[in-house]
Amino acid sequence: MADPDAMRSHAERFGRWAEGLCRWTLRLKGYRILANRLRTPMGEIDIVARRGQTIAVVEVKARADWDAANEAVNARQRGRLARAAHVYLAANPQYAGYVLRFDVMLVTPWSWPRHLIDAWRL
Repeated sequence: MADPDAMRSHAERFGRWAEGLCRWTLRLKGYRILANRLRTPMGEIDIVARRGQTIAVVEVKARADWDAANEAVNARQRGRLARAAHVYLAANPQYAGYVLRFDVMLVTPWSWPRHLIDAWRL
C-alpha cells in the first residue's frame, strides 16, 4: 500500500501545476487573472479572471481521466463557489456591473486543459 502522505503530496503538486497551466491557458485566451487560490470565509476560489465585462470564477479539476475530472464538481461545491464569488464581488465594488460566470477547467496528464465556459448557473 502506498504512503498516504506521499500520495497527498503528489496530488497537491499536480493540482498546483494544473492551476498554473489553466492560468496560462486563460491568459492566452485574453483573460486577465485577478486572483488565484483566493481564500474567503466561504471557501477557496481557484481562479478569478476577467475578460471584457465578465468575471469568471474558475474551478480547476485535475484528475487521471476526463470522466473523473468532469464528475468532480458537485452541487455542494457549486454552492460554496457561488457564496465565495459573492464575497469577492462585495470586496471589489469596481466589478459591480460585470456579469458573473462560473467556469470549470478540466486537466488530465499530457493534455491541454478543457475549458467549460458557463458550466452552471445560479
